[in-house]
Amino acid sequence: MSSTLLEMTRSGHEEVERLERLIVKDLQNEPASGKDRLFQSHRVRNMIDQVTATTLKLVEIYEDKDSARKDEIAALGGQTATGTNVFSAFYDRLKEIREYHRRHPAARVVDANEEYEEVLKEEPRIEFTGEEAFGRYLDMHELYNEYINSKFAEPIEYSAYLDVFSQPHKIARKLKMTRQYGEYLEKLLEHLVYFFERTEPLQDLDRIFSKVTTDFEEQWADGKVQEWECEGKENGHISAQPAVIDLDYYSTVEELMEVGPERLKEALAALGLKTGGTVQQRAERLFLTKHTPLERLDRKHFAKGSRGPEQNGVAAAPQQAESLKEIALVEAKIIKLCDLLHETIVRTKENVEKKQALTYEEMEAEREEEEIQADTESDDDEQQIYNPLKLPMGWDGKPIPYWLYKLHGLGQEFKCEICGNHSYWGRRAYERHFKEWRHQHGMRCLGIPNTKNFNEITSIEEAKELWEGIQERQGVNKWRPDLEEEYEDKEGNIYNKKTYTDLQRQGLI
Repeated sequence: MSSTLLEMTRSGHEEVERLERLIVKDLQNEPASGKDRLFQSHRVRNMIDQVTATTLKLVEIYEDKDSARKDEIAALGGQTATGTNVFSAFYDRLKEIREYHRRHPAARVVDANEEYEEVLKEEPRIEFTGEEAFGRYLDMHELYNEYINSKFAEPIEYSAYLDVFSQPHKIARKLKMTRQYGEYLEKLLEHLVYFFERTEPLQDLDRIFSKVTTDFEEQWADGKVQEWECEGKENGHISAQPAVIDLDYYSTVEELMEVGPERLKEALAALGLKTGGTVQQRAERLFLTKHTPLERLDRKHFAKGSRGPEQNGVAAAPQQAESLKEIALVEAKIIKLCDLLHETIVRTKENVEKKQALTYEEMEAEREEEEIQADTESDDDEQQIYNPLKLPMGWDGKPIPYWLYKLHGLGQEFKCEICGNHSYWGRRAYERHFKEWRHQHGMRCLGIPNTKNFNEITSIEEAKELWEGIQERQGVNKWRPDLEEEYEDKEGNIYNKKTYTDLQRQGLI
């Protein structure tokens, strides 16, 4: 394999440069929609991963731990152990390269321009649930069911849960000490990370979490983590768990009884002591630890299965505090992710509330409208319209049904000579055109009024003959200006044109 290391190095560098050019070419194209933007981001992410993998292989070759690369370079100069001359080494090397390319045809030089079109049109497979609507909304139903069936939460509506899950610090601290809460947090973090990686593949989530962890460590050391302030370091040691009661504030068993049975039970369990009995018995058992170290207490006070005070007392406190610190860190990561997904969370809540206010018919109408909008946004879908019968397009940009085409007689052609032999398809369009501007303009050019008498007349000769016949029938009523045209004098008297002209000639007006 060492004889082809240089060829592998050249091929690796070529692959990295080709992928870099593809990334630049892809990012220069402005996505037309949110779906195209998501496809583009995943394409670029996949190419970046390929660049990373190829670069790691190149680094391994350059490190040359087995000196194979160094030996191959020496062989190129004729420095071989067998003492062969330069020309023999050259032809041997040429033979090896040809044999390598014969076995690996994919390693040949390929023009990157040939692959631009195919790669940039690729649509990566991205898995989303129907509720997520291709990354527009969050689907939290599984975690919601686990939340409302847990012991650390109260039953609430799904819309209210969308406000609660992003605020884990509002849950009481004593409820966070259960294993169920830790498992719920891990699932919640895993779900949010998976959704974020699908919707924002170009974001560096590792660097974001690294910054969160660094800030968290500083705040934890200073005791400034929200709702975990008393868990910070004190005098270089991690404080004991909050379940332990400071007995310095209590001087008698009666005062300790006022703490309550549950608090006493938690404190006894934290120290590994028995938790049963009445309130007074619990208080007496706990009060013993005020003046007597756990190591000197009688074994009868410890719970069954306890391995001794070292395992259940002060030695166990740092371990529990460390587990609480891990829970607090997971909460910090969840809060950071919720901040990054704030717009999606708000959009999800609005969508849930809107669905609750809609009827089934309204939801179906909205779904159909979204499908139509998605179809119109895609240029590819418009180019793939199958219309062999040349049917007219409907309001949705698609061919109308064939039965509707036949019902309206859209296959029947009507020509109008008055309109310049323009064709009208279908009886309805033909009847409507007599009132449209094209037909009116043709009648005006012929000097014929466009009245109802001329409906269904499309021939110029027929229109002229009809107009002449109408004029002949209405000859008695023909307009005579000398008798019917009216004039008015200065005094307001009305005369026809003939009378007015005669009086004017005589100077009487």
